[in-house]
Amino acid sequence: MNIFSSLFAHHYPVRYAKNGLILLSLACGLVTAASAQNMTPNTASKPAVQPRLADAILVVVNNEVITRYEFLERLKVIETRLKSQGGQMPPIQQLQRQLLERMIVERAQLQQAKESGIKVDDTSLDRAVARIADQNRLTMPEFRKRLEEDGMVYSQFRNEIRNEMILQRLREREVDNKIQVSDAEIDAYMGAQEGAAATTAPQEYNIGQILIRVPENASPQQLAESKRRAEEVIAQLNAGGDFAKLAAAYSDGTDGLTGGELGWRSQERLPQLFIDAVGNLQQGQIAPLVKSGNGFHVLKLLGKRTQSVMRAGAAPSNTAAVTTVKQTHASHILIKVNQVVTEADARRKLTELKQRLDNKAATFEELARLYSNDFSASKGGDLGWIYPGDTVPEFERAMDALPIGEVSEPIQSPFGYHLILVKERKADDVSQERQRMVARQAIREQKQEEATQDWLRQVRDRAYVEYRTEEK
Repeated sequence: MNIFSSLFAHHYPVRYAKNGLILLSLACGLVTAASAQNMTPNTASKPAVQPRLADAILVVVNNEVITRYEFLERLKVIETRLKSQGGQMPPIQQLQRQLLERMIVERAQLQQAKESGIKVDDTSLDRAVARIADQNRLTMPEFRKRLEEDGMVYSQFRNEIRNEMILQRLREREVDNKIQVSDAEIDAYMGAQEGAAATTAPQEYNIGQILIRVPENASPQQLAESKRRAEEVIAQLNAGGDFAKLAAAYSDGTDGLTGGELGWRSQERLPQLFIDAVGNLQQGQIAPLVKSGNGFHVLKLLGKRTQSVMRAGAAPSNTAAVTTVKQTHASHILIKVNQVVTEADARRKLTELKQRLDNKAATFEELARLYSNDFSASKGGDLGWIYPGDTVPEFERAMDALPIGEVSEPIQSPFGYHLILVKERKADDVSQERQRMVARQAIREQKQEEATQDWLRQVRDRAYVEYRTEEK
């Protein structure tokens, strides 16, 4: 398996992002334009040669350039990823056009981050790289070897992670931190959730998206041209075209070069426009064209299923409906896996600790204080009352299967290995405060998709872009 297709199992952020960074650009097999400047061979000690076409300037973005060399290097990575996935390759000219546009937007974002003073220090970078290796169940030497086998220089890889972290921090500052949710919106959301819960079970959707973005303050001609392109995509899909191939060729969305798949999301984590468009579709069907403030969306319903976990916040406080949810009071002992502690070491250590517990040689609290690798160690491993969805799925499944008072076998999660002790359980009315907190987060996630696309459009529109070749 190619390392680029295995680095990040979740290609879209989940509600509880507790398993490390979600690095979307790298998951797509993309390298940032800025780092490619460090890849030019050193020719100082070689005889002078004629300038190569590969070193020509393709595009000027504000006060920086994108060269043909870095463009071709990035194209090579994307072609390798697409072939490894076994999907159909889009026409090369369309793929090149989409890639160049993506590089322009990313370069403009990195420039904005630099102007804003956003940096990532080496310590934070080291931790991020170590987490990625852990998530792939590899030691650092094994991880570096895998990167080299897939043609990636380790120093280049570190540059890509640093740039992705910078872009993530920039998006948090420019988009996430500016999203406002009013009390009136929360009241309306909770009322709608109650009405929906009374008639149908909550649903999760897997949607494919091809976004045809329109410029800010677009002219009627630009709107007409964008709509024509979107309708052309729908026509090709209805004629049997491959969605992932067309997404790579046409989509201006951040997920375009990964096939446009958004991944499984609950209703509250999707824009209402999307729910309205795909709610009555059968799996595999294409929705009518959707227009938003960012452009035209071509949507395909890839899957639909009923949520298996009841979510807090379904009933508003001003009704007689009572919303209850199962809560679990649990403790754990965590042994993290890293360059020093292997998976085998972590399992072996926890197996020894469980034997001591079974033999009554120590209490759970004593061992947690001595050996656990997280904040709960000072509390004897006590995690308090846990709601559904508060922990990663692996931990929650194991915890839910345990009888009260029993200790689990070593359980693996993205954090390492755990021993879990369930102390007690209860089904309790969800407090009004928590209902509103969950509703607020759901509304933020609904707004985030459109706000991010709108911000990217503004970044692109504000950038000075000059093409230096005939391929525009």
